[in-house]
Formats: sequence, structure tokens, C-alpha cells
Amino acid sequence: MRNLHVKMLALVLVTIGVSLCWYKVTRLGLPLLPTEQAEVWTVEARIEFKAKRDTPVKVHFSIPRSPVGYTVVDENFVSSNYGLTTEDDGTQRFAEWAVRRVKGYQVLYYRINLARDPMAAAPPTITSAPEVQVPEFPELMRSAAQAVLDEVRSKSADAVTFARELLLRLNAPTPDPNVVLLRQNIQVSEDWVRRIVNLLAAANIPARMTHVLILRDGISHGALTPWLEVFDGAGWLPFGPETGEAGFPKEAIVWHMGDSPVLEVSGGKHAKVEYSVRKHTQDMTLVAEQRARQMGSRIMEFSLFSLPVQTQNVYRVLLLVPVGAFFIVFLRNVIGIKTFGTFMPVLIALAFRETELLWGVTLFCVLVASGLLIRFYLEYLKLLLVPRLASVLIIVILLMAAISLFSHKLGIDRGLSIALFPMVILAMTIERMSLVWEEAGPAEALKQGFGSLLVASLAYLIMSSETLGHLVFVFPEMLLVVLAMTLMLGRYTGYRLTELWRFRAALRR
Repeated sequence: MRNLHVKMLALVLVTIGVSLCWYKVTRLGLPLLPTEQAEVWTVEARIEFKAKRDTPVKVHFSIPRSPVGYTVVDENFVSSNYGLTTEDDGTQRFAEWAVRRVKGYQVLYYRINLARDPMAAAPPTITSAPEVQVPEFPELMRSAAQAVLDEVRSKSADAVTFARELLLRLNAPTPDPNVVLLRQNIQVSEDWVRRIVNLLAAANIPARMTHVLILRDGISHGALTPWLEVFDGAGWLPFGPETGEAGFPKEAIVWHMGDSPVLEVSGGKHAKVEYSVRKHTQDMTLVAEQRARQMGSRIMEFSLFSLPVQTQNVYRVLLLVPVGAFFIVFLRNVIGIKTFGTFMPVLIALAFRETELLWGVTLFCVLVASGLLIRFYLEYLKLLLVPRLASVLIIVILLMAAISLFSHKLGIDRGLSIALFPMVILAMTIERMSLVWEEAGPAEALKQGFGSLLVASLAYLIMSSETLGHLVFVFPEMLLVVLAMTLMLGRYTGYRLTELWRFRAALRR
């Protein structure tokens, strides 16, 4: 009955730990490996204009609003002596700079860092169709537009196929006279998209112009690209105005929607905006934190990342102790390696993380051997238990100080790290080793001493793993799985491997 209770408890702990880890990985995008990096695009918009003398200045600039397929890692505005406000009308966002008095050429910056979101959200579904305002074409162009629309209508079935067929007709390599007439007076690409929107409006199909920024590494004087979006009754579908292909360009974000200006400057002239794009990599953990904020998830607010950096560094080490403790339980209960103390090897392994393995083993052997010699001398003094332990502790501290001074004089900096050894644990190890020496002989004492050193070295190798340190810090709930395995080992009553070797002769019969 008790075994069933332990198994059920272990199952609950594993379920909770794995579920939380799965949620963080699949929903928040937290990396399982410390080397995982996210591809981040840094986009900078540079606004330049000349302010009019003795005139208040207001700059109204469109900025991205939750770009589909990307997570906003960081966003900031650079301006001096300007007041700044941001507006969100539910469809678009705007930044507005304002200042009472300024003169000469002015430069403002808007910078945003974007990371590709593997859980890219689709745009919200729209159920109500937007109003369509039928445009007025000049007399000659009206006839050409009607002829083109009639021909396209006969070869289409709905708004999407109508828009695709119209774009193919307008962008044909050898256009007919009606298309040539419709392409007149087109100066820039915005004029061409605006003409297509008007043609679709004449066919009672809602459409709009959208400005997108194509993300290419190294762009320094870039500009927005006008695109076409057509309403199909459920949402806006993008089309390339020059090709008729559905969808936005690869690695592009929607910057501005509608026919309104992207940049408006009141109290200034010669305004222009240029875009710079740079690609780099960033720790995926930072990207996941920002994604959690955008999703409204409060898990990251209660994660270890919310602690001060100094406290985080402490827990990066402390969270490895349970893993080392489970490793020692496995070595003692399943393998059968004897050690001095239960958790002494774990604490020694933590000290090895600072001294490195070779120097740590050397310093440990020197300190224990020296302390053991002095402990044998104390045995002749016939001291009581507590005074004897206190004496051993004082001797250990004096030995640590002496080794530090001696190594410093010799120019061996590694010797200074002996101060990181747990002095109380060392004192208890020396005491235990001397008792075993007296009761079971030097062979058994040396066997347990080398066993302790072996376990500490193996624990150091495991606990120094960068991947393991990353996992227990980013996913501390995985310690529940470690706890479950420890509980299961607590009910293990089978043979240890060393016992199988001991009774190997009997097993052969």
C-alpha cells in the first residue's frame, strides 16, 4: 500500500513538472538548450525635417502594431526636448512628438527589435464589411475601367478571384489599350496601388493600401513598400500590386494601413523618413519573456528571472544541489559506493566548480591528510566529543589559511580558492575518517575517503554541465521530477551493484 502511495505521489510530481515545462517550451518559446538563439531584426526609422521659426512643431508618425508573426522584443524612441505620446485606435498605432520652440534641422528616431514568433498569430477575423466609396474617374478613363472590370468579372467567381484576375490583366507584359490608359499619370508605386484600390471599389469590392517594410539585413536608406489588401468577407487578404501573387513578401512587417500619410509634420518642412534594418541574434530567453508579457501570461513574472541579478546567480548554483543529491542517492543505493556523510560530496563538488577538478582534488587531499594527522594527535589528549570537534574545526580553518598564504607566496593563485571549501563539512569528514580508521582499520577509511572523492568528482562533472544549469534555472519545476525519482529510489530494496560483484561466486552456481 505504501509503495502505491509513493508511486502515485511520484506520478503527480512528474506530471506537474513536465506540464509546466511543456507549456514554457511550446507556448512561451523558452529554449531547452543554453545555446539557442533567436533571430532578431533591429529596425530604425530616422525622421528628418526643418522646423519653421517661432512655430510649435508636431510630428505624427505611424508605427507597427503587433506585427503578425513577430514578437516585439524592445521598442524605444529617441528625441531630445520633445514630448512624446503614443496612440492606438484599434487598427494602427501612432507616435506623436511635440515641442513648443525649436529651430533648424531636427532628427527623431524610432527603434524596434523584432523576433520571429514560432507561434505566429493570425490576424483577427472581421465579420462586418467596410464601406466602399465608388470613385469618380475621368470620362475617357471611366470607359476603359468599365471595360476592364466587365471582362474580369466574367472570368472570376468571388472577390479574391476578381482581384487576382484584375492584377494579372493590369500587369500583363503586353497590356491592351484599356490597361495602357489606366496606367497613365502613374508617378510612384503608391499611385499605382491607389488606382487598383479605386478599380476594385468601382466593382464594389473593399480594398486598401498597406505599407510594408521588407526586412533585409544591411538596409540603411530604405523605404516602405506599398501593398494591396482585399476584403473577402472574413478578413483582409494581401496581394502584390506588381505581380498579383497572394501574401506579403517574405520577412516583411505591416507598418501602416490605409491611404493616410505615414508621416505628418506640423510646423516643419522638407520632412522625410528613412529606414535602416540590421539582423542579429539574441538569447531566446529574453524573447520568451517579452512574448509572455504580450500573451498576458503571468508565469514569467513569478519566474527566477524576475529576481535581482545577484540573487539569480546564487540560485543558478543552489538549484544544482538537488541534482547532485539525487546523483549521490543513486550511487549509494544502487551502485553501493560508500562515502563520508550523505551530502559531503555535493558540497565538495560545489567547491570544485570554483577551483576546477584537478586543483580541487589536490587541495582536498592535502587538507584532509593534514587534518587527519593532527586529529590522531588530539586522540592522545582524551578530549570530550564537542571540544574535540571544535578543535578540529579550528585546525581546519588554520590549515586553510596556511595553505592560502603559502600558495600566495609561491604565486599559485589556485591555492587561494581553498577558502571556498565548506570548513564544517571538512571538519566532520576528518572526524568521521579518523573514527573509521580506528574502528575498521586504515583500508576501510581510505576506501570510504576515495569513494567520497570519486563521488564528489563525478558530481562536479555533472553539476558543471552548462546545459543542466540552464535547464534547472529556466525550468525549476523539473526538480519535481528529480524529487519523484528520489522518492522512487527511496523504496528500492534490491541488490547494489557492488554486492553483486561481492557475491559473484555464489551467482555462478
